[in-house]
Amino acid sequence: MACDIRIAADTARLGQPEMNLGLSPGYGGTQRLPRIVGKGMAKFLIFTGDMIDAQEALRIGLVQKVVPLAELIDEAKALARNLAAKSPLTLAVAKETINLGLEVDLERGLSIESLEFGMLCMTEDCKEGTSAFLEKRKPVFKGR
Repeated sequence: MACDIRIAADTARLGQPEMNLGLSPGYGGTQRLPRIVGKGMAKFLIFTGDMIDAQEALRIGLVQKVVPLAELIDEAKALARNLAAKSPLTLAVAKETINLGLEVDLERGLSIESLEFGMLCMTEDCKEGTSAFLEKRKPVFKGR
């Protein structure tokens, strides 16, 4: 649950079974799960200790994609290659903006977004990205 993007094999079973052992979830289970799937669904999964299959995890937003087990590693590598082709500055700023923005009201979140957007507009990666778009080629980002 600490990952930004989660891919599950179609054979995966997920849950918070600690309640069945007389425990409450640790390592962020009670904090991350409600932020991902909502308070009601998190309480249901935590209180019951029930396991869910990959399709249900996808339906409730716990994972973003489900693939056959045999394709899991290839799918994860393809996603990693896709993300690695992006500007590292842009990815870092987008992650930070999303994370910070969700902790404040919408007005403040939009302000954070605007400031970060303006900062990115001054980077070499932004110039490279827009030039590549206009020249109909793939950008080569350098993280500057």
